[in-house]
Amino acid sequence: MDQAQAREWLATAVAEARAGLAEGGVPIGAALHGPDGTLLGRGHNRRVQDGDPSAHAETAAFRAAGRQRTYRGTTMVTTLSPCWYCSGLVRQFGISRVVIGEADTFHGGHDWLAAHGVEIVLLDDPECVAMMRAFIESDPELWHEDIGA
Repeated sequence: MDQAQAREWLATAVAEARAGLAEGGVPIGAALHGPDGTLLGRGHNRRVQDGDPSAHAETAAFRAAGRQRTYRGTTMVTTLSPCWYCSGLVRQFGISRVVIGEADTFHGGHDWLAAHGVEIVLLDDPECVAMMRAFIESDPELWHEDIGA
């Protein structure tokens, strides 16, 4: 995947992460793009806002995309390496590619996804890293709750 395109798509996920942070939640955002690049759905982590432990950014973007005939060829873009729950969603529905803003603050299941044929594009985006580090420093208890530590 072209790095410029990946970074452009990441901007949508970053905007979602900022929205989640502004609402008092965990700053993780995601977007799901179709094979032709169309934005199908976007969302952010709403675990705190909704009191729903399953309201992760990737699941929010997936739900916002609505029912698709197939998810083959789609790309999930996320500001943070996907946890095992969200990695399972990618595998379950056959999402072909995951673009990840950063995996420094949390190394989720993206190696497992790669081992199972999912294309992984890791951007090591400084803005994503800085946003998560600031959040972890300001609210370590919520962070550890979010990652199940």
